Amino acid sequence: MAKLDLDWLSVFVEVYKTQSVSRAALSLHIEQPSASLALNKLRRHFEDPLFIRTSQGMEPTPRAQAIYPELLEALTRLEKARGRPDAFSPGTAVREFRLCMTDISEIILLPRLITYLQIKAPGLTLAVDQISAASRHRLESGEADLAIGFTPDLEAGFYQQALFAQDFVCLAALDHPRIRAKLTVRNFSAEGHILVTSAATGHAVVDKVLARQKIVRRAVLRVPSFLGVARVVAQTEFLVIVPRLLGNALALQERVRVLEPPVPLPAYKVKQHWHERFNLDAGNIWLRRTLADLFSNASMGTQPAIGVNTDFVRRKQSQN
Repeated sequence: MAKLDLDWLSVFVEVYKTQSVSRAALSLHIEQPSASLALNKLRRHFEDPLFIRTSQGMEPTPRAQAIYPELLEALTRLEKARGRPDAFSPGTAVREFRLCMTDISEIILLPRLITYLQIKAPGLTLAVDQISAASRHRLESGEADLAIGFTPDLEAGFYQQALFAQDFVCLAALDHPRIRAKLTVRNFSAEGHILVTSAATGHAVVDKVLARQKIVRRAVLRVPSFLGVARVVAQTEFLVIVPRLLGNALALQERVRVLEPPVPLPAYKVKQHWHERFNLDAGNIWLRRTLADLFSNASMGTQPAIGVNTDFVRRKQSQN
C-alpha cells in the first residue's frame, strides 16, 4: 500500500465533509460499495480507522483531522493543474514582459508599443535588453519572453513570425557640399562612411551585396549602434546606410536627407522570435498577437517583401 490512488483521496475528502459514506458516493457519482472499498484501502494505508460511526455520522479520528488539510490542498492543486490554464486579461493583468530588441526596434517599435500598453494594459511593464549572442539562452531559459528585430542568429530552433518588411536607404547631411538628390556609385564610393557593427543582427548583408557589386565603402567611423548616427551625419560629410523606417524617423529629428542607395540593396524581414517552452503561455500569446497587429506591413506603411509570411513558423536547427 505504498501508493495512494487519487480516487481514494476524493472519497476521504467527501466523507470528511459530509460525515457519510453514502452521501460521499452520491457527491462523487460512484456506487456506495466503491466508496466503502476506497475508505477501507485508506484505513489500511494510514493504519488508522480515519472515521468512526457515531450518532452524529462518520466522525474523523485525530489522524484524519491532521491529514485532511494537506489532502484537500493536494486535490485542489491537482484539479487546478488538470484544468484549462487561466485566460490572460490584459486590462487587469500585472506582469513584466522582457524583450530583447535591436537598437532600431527600440527607436521604431518601442514608443508605439509602450504607449499602447499604457492604454490597453496599464498593469503591464516592459524590461528591454539589446539583442546579443546571449539572447538565445535568455529565450530558452525564460529570462526573455520575445526577441524582436532582424536577427538571423535566431532563425534556427525558435518559433518566429514576420512582422513587416524593410529595405535600406542612405543618409547624408542636408547641406552636404557634394551630395544632392541622387547618389551615384562614384560619389557614394568617394565619400567617407559610418559603419554600424551591430552584434547579432543581419545588417552585414549590405557589405556582402556591395562586395559582389565591387563597390567600395570607405569606412572612416565604426560605431556599435544606430542610435547616434544621424547626429554625426548631420554635422559631417559622412554617409551611412540605415533601414528605411529608421532613416525616415531620423530625418524628422536631424538635418539629414534620405537617399536611395546607388544599387538595389536586399529587403529583409523584421521578426519576433520565441522559444517553444512558452509557445502556449497565454500572456506570451497575447503579446505576440499585439505586436503582429501593431506592426504589420499595413500598419507600418510598408509593402510586404516577397515571401513575408504573417503566420508563425518554427525553424528547427539542422541535425548535420
